Amino acid sequence: MSAAEQPSRRTLLAAAVTAAVAAGAGPVLGAGGASAAGRGGPARPIDHRSWTTFTDWRAGEARGTRAVAGVRPGLVIAEAAGTTDYTDPHTGTTARWEYATWTSPVHRLSVPATEVIASWNARTPAGTWLQTELQGTYTDGTATPWYVMGRWAAGDQDIKRTSVDGQSDGRSSIWTDTFAIDDAASGLRLASYRLRLTLYRRPGLTATPTVWRIGAMGSDVPDRFTVPASTPGVTRELAVPRYSQEIHKGQYPEYDNGGEAWCSPTSSQMIIEYWGGRLTPEQLAWVDPSYADPQVCHAARYTYDHQYGGCGNWPFNAAYAATFPHLQGVVTRLASLTELETLIAAGIPAITSQSFLKTELTGAGYGTSGHLMTVIGFTADGDVIANDPASPNDAAVRRVYLRREFENIWLRTKRYNASGKVVSGTGGVCYLYFPARPTPRQRAALAAVGVR
Repeated sequence: MSAAEQPSRRTLLAAAVTAAVAAGAGPVLGAGGASAAGRGGPARPIDHRSWTTFTDWRAGEARGTRAVAGVRPGLVIAEAAGTTDYTDPHTGTTARWEYATWTSPVHRLSVPATEVIASWNARTPAGTWLQTELQGTYTDGTATPWYVMGRWAAGDQDIKRTSVDGQSDGRSSIWTDTFAIDDAASGLRLASYRLRLTLYRRPGLTATPTVWRIGAMGSDVPDRFTVPASTPGVTRELAVPRYSQEIHKGQYPEYDNGGEAWCSPTSSQMIIEYWGGRLTPEQLAWVDPSYADPQVCHAARYTYDHQYGGCGNWPFNAAYAATFPHLQGVVTRLASLTELETLIAAGIPAITSQSFLKTELTGAGYGTSGHLMTVIGFTADGDVIANDPASPNDAAVRRVYLRREFENIWLRTKRYNASGKVVSGTGGVCYLYFPARPTPRQRAALAAVGVR
C-alpha cells in the first residue's frame, strides 16, 4: 500500500490526454517530438521540471554549496554555511550538523497546480543527509511557507528518513510527500514554486551529500470516475524480474507489518534489477539467510518512512532506486495508457499506483485501497501485462489485465469503495526509473511524457 492512499491524502488529479508518443513501434511523435500541446492540441495537465545539469546547478542560489561537473553533474557542500542541532523525532537523539543550501530558480508551472510532488536523486555517505523543501506562490499572488517535503538519507544510522506531518497554512497542506491545495473547488492553484536543498554533514567531516537531480511534478486535472478509452498502439513485453511481496509476510514487521504491505519496495526492486542494479552479499548480510529474495527485505528497510510508518513514500522509493549506480528515479503522473505505451516501446517499465474493488480488475482476485504494481508490457490486444507483487509466489507475479479496466482504475481520481462511499483515486501516479545516461530513444520517450 502506498502513502498515496491514506484517507488524508489529497489525490485530486487524473487523467486522460491522448498526447504524445514514441519512436519505432509505439505511437508516433510529431515533428521534433512535440507534444500535443506544442502542436496546438489540448494542454497536458501535468508539469514536470527537474534540475540535473551543471548549468542548472550554477543557476540556483548557493550558500556553501557548489556545482560539480562531469558525466553526472551534481551539487555538493563546498564549505559550511552554518551549524544547527537536529533532534531526530524517531530516536530522540540530538546531534549537531553543519549545513549548506541551494535554492532553485522560480519555476512557473505550465499548469497551475492543485498538487505537487517533489523527488530527488542523491548519494549520502555515512555522516550525511539532506532535506528537501518547497515554497510556492498561489494564483492570487500570495506565498506559501517553506514546506518540508522530506528528510532523507540512503542509510538509517545517522537519521531516520522521514516525512513531516502537520504542515499547513490553511490553504494548502503537505500529506506525507504531496503538496495539495486544501479546497480545489475554490479555484485557488499553485502558480509557481522553488525548491530548496539543505545538505548536512557531521562537523569535521569532509564527506558530502551529492545531489544529481531535484525536481517536482505539478498537475491539475478535473475529478472523474471514468476516463476516455484509449486505442492500443504497442505490443511488447519487457523481461522484468518477478518478486512477490506475499512471501515476506511476517518478516521484519518493524517495516510496516512485514511483506504484506511491501508492494512499493517490491515493485521498485523489480525494476532496479531490470536495469542491472544488484545488491552485494555484504549489503544483504543483515537479512535472515532463511528468507527468499532478501533484496526485497532490503528495499523495504531502505524506503521506510518513519513518520508515515510505511514503505510507500513515493519520493523515498525513487531516491532508493537512484542509490544504485547509473540509475535515476522520478515520481510523476502520466496522462494516458498511450503515454505508458510510449515508455514500454522504448524499453522503460513503470510502477503504477491504483485502488479498486475486487470486481473492477478481472483476474486480480483482490480489492485494495491502494496498491503499486509494475507495468512491463502490452499484449497484441492492447491489454496490460503487469508484474503484480500481490501474488502468492514469484512464479504467479506476471498477470494480464484488461486494458479498459486497468486504465480506468489507474487514471481516475474518484471511485466508490466497498461501502458505496466516494473516495479518491491516484490519477495516473507512477514511478519511473531509467538509466543516468539514457539512449536517444529512451530520452525521446521520457521527453514525450514530460520527463527530462
